[in-house]
Amino acid sequence: MIQVRVHFFSTIRARVGKKTIQVELPAGARVEDLKREIARLYPEAAAAIASMLTSVNQVFSEDSTEIPDQAEVAFFPHVSGG
Repeated sequence: MIQVRVHFFSTIRARVGKKTIQVELPAGARVEDLKREIARLYPEAAAAIASMLTSVNQVFSEDSTEIPDQAEVAFFPHVSGG
């Protein structure tokens, strides 16, 4: 098992109701697995988490990115401007 510190920003933080959580996942877990676990723990965030940008240890990451033990993962919305 691996330990992952998860940070939420903007709308996803409002849905989850917390800035940071600690999640335990099986070794070899990927970002997509973490998203599923967050959706399970916080059903009200399920739709929002699917469209969030993700960083693993401060590097933008895809859903297929493997998460190392003790990683910091952040979820935040896409940025748009005018």
